[in-house]
Amino acid sequence: MANNQVEFNFPKKALLIIFLSIAAIIFFSKTAVTIESGKAGVLYRTFGGGVVTDAPPLGEGFHIVAPWNKVYVYEVRRQEIFEKMKVLSSNGLDIQLDASAWYKPDINSLGKLHQEIGEDYLSRIILPTIRSAARSVVGRYTPEQLYSSKRDAIQKEIFEETKKIVSNQYIELDEILVRDVTLPPTIKDAIERKLKQEQESLEYEFRLEKAKKEAERQRIEAKGKADANRILSASLTAKILQDKGIEATNKLAESPNSKVVVIGSGKSGMPIILGNQ
Repeated sequence: MANNQVEFNFPKKALLIIFLSIAAIIFFSKTAVTIESGKAGVLYRTFGGGVVTDAPPLGEGFHIVAPWNKVYVYEVRRQEIFEKMKVLSSNGLDIQLDASAWYKPDINSLGKLHQEIGEDYLSRIILPTIRSAARSVVGRYTPEQLYSSKRDAIQKEIFEETKKIVSNQYIELDEILVRDVTLPPTIKDAIERKLKQEQESLEYEFRLEKAKKEAERQRIEAKGKADANRILSASLTAKILQDKGIEATNKLAESPNSKVVVIGSGKSGMPIILGNQ
């Protein structure tokens, strides 16, 4: 009889142990939270005032929390979102703008972000703000400006207008990049033709200016030579010319490679050189 009683009680103890083990596993799984690298947790106290906003968020690593509380995990590393937008230029033409934004939540205000905006802050705040800023900025420019010279300007303006809004929403915006501006094909072709014509015109003006400068240089050079000749002519008297002639004749006569025959004299009294070898 005793043996039968032992055999009857054993399964109950085993079931109790299994039950307690399962309960312990469930309890532990509810209380243990691991925050991965690049993330942070916002604690929600079910019986303690809700979202914790007056303390730093839970950092990376292992944490024990009460099983009736919750932890909402956020990515706090810099993230990038790509967006294609249809916007209008200043003259009402459709422009497609491809842009991306670098952003992250303000880790020191993560509790406030969760409480006031929520985990989907990207779709609630960032994207609508970027779209609104892009429409406002692009609407100030013509398609030609957007295509050629103003891309850096609109990128900066979109960033500044977006940052002004999201910085008050517990979000850090690092940069907005305008990656492409797509115009209607007909407008794009017309702008390219105009730019080509302007380039050719600038090239022609450059060549013309270069030719003018060269002509001016030659004129100044010719004037300089003429002035020099005039000054030289004014300074060469008959006596100076005669002395120069005699000096040259003497040098020629002294040359071992020259044989000079002088007969009579020239009109100016200078010897006449008939030949040499």
